[in-house]
Amino acid sequence: MVSPVAERTGAAPTPQLKREARRRRRFPWFVYVGLLPLFVLLGLLAYYPAFSGVYHSFFEWRPGFDSPFVGLDNYRTMLADDLWWDSFKNLGYIFVVSVTVMWFLPLLAAELVISLRSERLQFLFRTVLIVPLAFPGVVTVLVWSFIFDPNDGMLNQALNAIGLESLAHNWVGDPATALPALLVIGFPWVASLPFLVFLTALQNIPKEVLEAASLDGCSRLRRVVSIDLPLMAAQMKLLFFLATISVLQFGFAAYLVTGGGPDNATQVPVLRMIGVAFEGSDWGYAATLSTTLFVITALLSGVLMLVRRKGNSDVRAL
Repeated sequence: MVSPVAERTGAAPTPQLKREARRRRRFPWFVYVGLLPLFVLLGLLAYYPAFSGVYHSFFEWRPGFDSPFVGLDNYRTMLADDLWWDSFKNLGYIFVVSVTVMWFLPLLAAELVISLRSERLQFLFRTVLIVPLAFPGVVTVLVWSFIFDPNDGMLNQALNAIGLESLAHNWVGDPATALPALLVIGFPWVASLPFLVFLTALQNIPKEVLEAASLDGCSRLRRVVSIDLPLMAAQMKLLFFLATISVLQFGFAAYLVTGGGPDNATQVPVLRMIGVAFEGSDWGYAATLSTTLFVITALLSGVLMLVRRKGNSDVRAL
């Protein structure tokens, strides 16, 4: 094999070039050997449980006992399960709050940090705002559950201290306030992935663009609307995609604080699936709910990826 350089110059290949050509032709077995354990672990811990759930959704699954085949009976039961479908209404509310209020404050914080002229102050504030990401999520949830405690909670005590005793009540025990209280957990939501994404995107905006906007007399608000947000379109699409997946899997905080109550006010699909499996011991039906949630997640992910790819193609075409 003659190297491209040798072909262009007409010179005979040197021994070194011949060795390099043979090295390039050599089968990269070490790459496949290195990837093999990863694929084995993924197969055992990710793909096998997923496909096992799909398979057992057609059975009256009783682990360790006979599990008769029931065909589509579990899916017919799911179609008539009002609690399962009502749980998606809560997901819709959670999603709207996630991509509006929970994005606004991180965006505001990123804009304020990037506006600091001192790089040392930028580093200091960025570090202070990011460090809480390292805290275990269960600790944050438990702290907020203590804040909402109807007897000794900080929130009710603060309301009593300022003379608003009439507003103090069981925040997570009232169906009218349980879901909003659940979404307040983590306030002000700055120590989050959106803050990191927004801050990184703002740091990558060319200084020439910002200087030109300043010379044209562009106000700060106008700059955010006309320059910052359009230039962060790709990052916001990514966040939208991740938020969709995250909301569909929402349930960790609800499981620890409310368990889906009161009166199913905080019920979400993941909690419904867990309740059917561990409380009702109906593992086949739980597998059906899990499979349905997986299909919904996969379809939405595919649609969002196609939209994102089309948007990127349009940008490159321009």
